[in-house]
Amino acid sequence: MKITKIDHLGVAVTDMQAGKSFWSDVLGLQFAGAETVEEQKVTTGFFPVGESEVELLQSTAPDGPVAKYIEKKGTGMQHIAFCVENIEEALEELKQKGIKLIDEKPRRGAGNKKIAFLHPKATGGVLVELCEAE
Repeated sequence: MKITKIDHLGVAVTDMQAGKSFWSDVLGLQFAGAETVEEQKVTTGFFPVGESEVELLQSTAPDGPVAKYIEKKGTGMQHIAFCVENIEEALEELKQKGIKLIDEKPRRGAGNKKIAFLHPKATGGVLVELCEAE
């Protein structure tokens, strides 16, 4: 598996507007826009930082994964995403190494990227996302 960069850091928020104000008004980052991913019940907002981004995540439904995360752990850092050259090969390699996966096959995420999550129980408690841009 070849990781090419940290793609983004995911931050769970209950209110996109309030979350945006810190990243924009305090840190001076430029907001690049929002996107709703219906399948994942989330609206995402991106702040580019060099080759990476900060991604704000607001649930669109009370039963969405981000809502459940916030209910358990509160707002804040939710995941780290790594860009890989070939996500299918990366998932196969991780399965062969015995790593527990949330997604055994990639799905579509924000920006139409292929994404897959590794289970935090296999990563020392960190939700790790792999992504591949097309």
